[in-house]
Formats: sequence, structure tokens, C-alpha cells
Amino acid sequence: MTTTARRASTAAGQRTDGGPARASLILAIICISYFMVILDNSIVFTGLPQIRSDMGFSETGLSWITNAYVLVFGGLLLLGARAGDLCGHRRMFLSSLVVFSLTSLLVGAAQSQWWLIGARALQGVGAAVLAPSALSLLTRSFAEGRARDRAMAAYSAVAGLGAALGLVVGGLVADLVSWRAGFFLNVPIGVVMMVMAVRFLPETERRRGRFDIAGALLATVGSTALVLGIVDAADLGWTAPLTLTPLSAGVVMLGLFVRVERRAAQPIVPLRLFAGRERSGAYLTRMLYMGAMMGFFFFTAQFVQSVYHWTPLQAGLAFLPMTLVNFVVAVQVPKLLERFARPRVLLAGVVLTTLGMVWLSRLDLHTPYPTGVALPMVLIGAGQGLALAPLTSSGVDGVAPADAGAGAGLVNTVHQIGSALSLSILTAVAAAVSTDDAAADIAARSGAALTGSATLLALAVVAVLTLIVPMRAPRNARSRYRRPAL
Repeated sequence: MTTTARRASTAAGQRTDGGPARASLILAIICISYFMVILDNSIVFTGLPQIRSDMGFSETGLSWITNAYVLVFGGLLLLGARAGDLCGHRRMFLSSLVVFSLTSLLVGAAQSQWWLIGARALQGVGAAVLAPSALSLLTRSFAEGRARDRAMAAYSAVAGLGAALGLVVGGLVADLVSWRAGFFLNVPIGVVMMVMAVRFLPETERRRGRFDIAGALLATVGSTALVLGIVDAADLGWTAPLTLTPLSAGVVMLGLFVRVERRAAQPIVPLRLFAGRERSGAYLTRMLYMGAMMGFFFFTAQFVQSVYHWTPLQAGLAFLPMTLVNFVVAVQVPKLLERFARPRVLLAGVVLTTLGMVWLSRLDLHTPYPTGVALPMVLIGAGQGLALAPLTSSGVDGVAPADAGAGAGLVNTVHQIGSALSLSILTAVAAAVSTDDAAADIAARSGAALTGSATLLALAVVAVLTLIVPMRAPRNARSRYRRPAL
């Protein structure tokens, strides 16, 4: 049997062995494991007031609890994706579950600011391998078309629900036990997923190659320097040397990153991934969209606790209008994609999210929850439910099998780096607002930051319209399902 034939046989076997029941188990393992990663992006939000009180964080310092995680996560994602290509995605998936579970234990046991931030950074290392391995296993297990669209809808629903439910879970455990308990929960879940993965997940073919260490370091350090400069600008001003130095260094290192990737024999980001207009548009839109959503979760969670004086649990439950609508809409996306072209579904989702964010950004010290927070969240939840699945599909469809890991890694990288950069910008915007009252400060800063999130979403709408919406609509949106399964 030729090498090509063996690869085709392996790919087909991974997609069909065991029938629907096995496919459902594979999808469940991938989604639950990815749920842990997304959960840890948001589980701290409802615990932030407790963490600030316990450890004495400043307003801008508090953002590093999130940024330490998402920066390392985003910066090493590409290297993690490459590791899956070279070492096997299941093997790396299992290794990352071990790292993620152990570092979650370290986060829960943190006794100082630097311990907490350092443990969050280490947790990002595990997430950087787990997320692209999960997405690569999903794309290799489900053929393009109806099967993959349904799997992507479930995967994307997990992304949306994980972010929202993280607030509820974080609020519940912070209220009843401590903010630390949410991280301890990852340990037993991680152990169960390891056992299930060994039993049911297929291994992918290992390929010979090298790790692009220079590219990974430049991407991680460059993006970290940019975030550091933006955060420092909130305290020192944009013209201060301690602001301009990391900003300049970040721009230089990211420029060197592009140069290294052009010359590398086996780059972590093959620049050919940007050749497709729709895929490039999906990367840009995802960066803007997820950056806006990170600001939404970060500032809204603090607003309802500081202005309404709600408990962490009540703050988590405050996001239920978004969570429930998100879930209801997300499960309908596969049916919608059968009737409408994917770019149109994506555009509707981004527009709805933008309208909800503009509405929410009007909040102030006297904003009532039902009409000023809950109703805008309904629009935001509906928009996110519509947007994430087609956005993910647009970022991975058409990628060659040899670039599967890099393609999956890049989707997650723009997600995390966009989140970190945007949160830093929004934190700087919020820090510039000051009043004579603590609660009024939070309200005014939240309104300013959410206005920034609405601006990012408006830019995302422009990106979808100019890069993703096709020049001419396909003759039949259903035609793409007629191709034979691979």
C-alpha cells in the first residue's frame, strides 16, 4: 500500500470507525476538555473582587490575572499546534490535560500575587497544547460538510457556554467556598477526560519535522511586550519611556516574527494560511470579536458586584440571559447553515452582538438590571450563538491536512492574543475615567470600556462585509453538503 493510500485509509478510519456512537463520544471528550480551557478564561471574573481584596491587586494589576493566562495561551498555541502535527494530536492532547490539571491545582493554592500570576501563565502552557489538539482531532474525525458543521456547532457552543457558565460556576464556588475552588474542580474533570481519551480518541499520523522555536518565542514575547506597554500606559501615560519601550519592542519582535516565518523551512505559521480571503477575514474578525467579548465579561462582572452590590453567585447568575439564549441559538446554527450561506449567518451574529454591546455600554450608576443589562445580554447571547460556529469553520475549512495543526492553532491564537490585547486597551481606557466615588468609578469605567468593546465589534462587522461576505452569493447554500464524505 502506498503512503498516500495509507493516509487516506487512516483518515477514513478515524472518521467512521465505531459509527455515530463513537463519533459522539469523540465529540464529547473534545468538547468537555475544551470547555475546561474556556471555563478558566472566565471563571476568575466573578472572583476578581475577592482576589483583589485577598491579595491587594491594583485595578490594572488585576488584569494580569487574565492576561498572564491568555498571553501564554495565545503565544504558545502555534508551537502547541506544531507539537501535535509532529508528535501526534492524541499524545499531545493527553500530555496537555496532565499539565492543565496540575497547574489548576497550583492556581487554587496561590498565596501571593506573583504565585497566582505565574501559575496562571503555566496553566496557559497546558491550554496552548490542549486547544489546537482538540480542534485538530475534531477536524480529522469529521469530514467537511454536514458532519463537521454539526461538530463545529457543538464545539463553538461550548466556547460560548464555557465563557458564560464560567461566570456562574465561579460565582457559585466563590460565594459558597472560595474563588480557589473553581480551579480545584479541573483536577477530577481532567483525570476523567484522560481515561476517556486513552480509551476512545484516535491517534493521528506523526510527521517528521522541526520545531520553530524562534517563531514561537518572538510571537509570545512580542505580544507580551505590547500588552505590557498598553497596561503601563494606563498608569504612566502613552509618552512615558516605560510605555514606549515595550510597545516599540513588541512591534519590532512581531515584525521579526513575520520575517522568520517567511524564511523558516517549517514555520509554526505557514503564511499560505493567509492566502484565502475568507480565512484571513475570519482571523481578523475573531481577534476583534473575542477581544470585545473579553472586555464584556471582565467589566460587566465587576459592574454588577460593585454597583448593584451583588454576591459573586448573583453576579454569575446575572449572565444567564446571555447563556440561555446563546445555547438555544447555537444548537440551531447547523439548520440555519443549510438554508443560508455561512457568511450571512456570521454577519447576522456579529451585527446582533454589536447592537447588544452598544445598548449595554449606556449603563451608569442608576442603570436598572432588567432593561439596562439583561435585555442587551439577550442580543449579545443570540449574536454569539450565531457567530462562533461559522467563524470557526471559516478559519479551518480548506486547510491542507499537513497544515491542520497550524490552522487550528492560528484560529485559537488570534482568539487569545486578540483577547489579551483588547483587554489591555480597554483597561487603559477605563483607567482614564475617575470620579469621587468607588461605585461611580466602576460604573463610569465599565461604560467606557464597553463602548470600546462596541467599537471593536463595529470593526468586526466591517471586516465581515469586506473580507468574508462573498462578492456573489452561491447558487445554492445546500450544495456544499453534496460532496462525498472523505
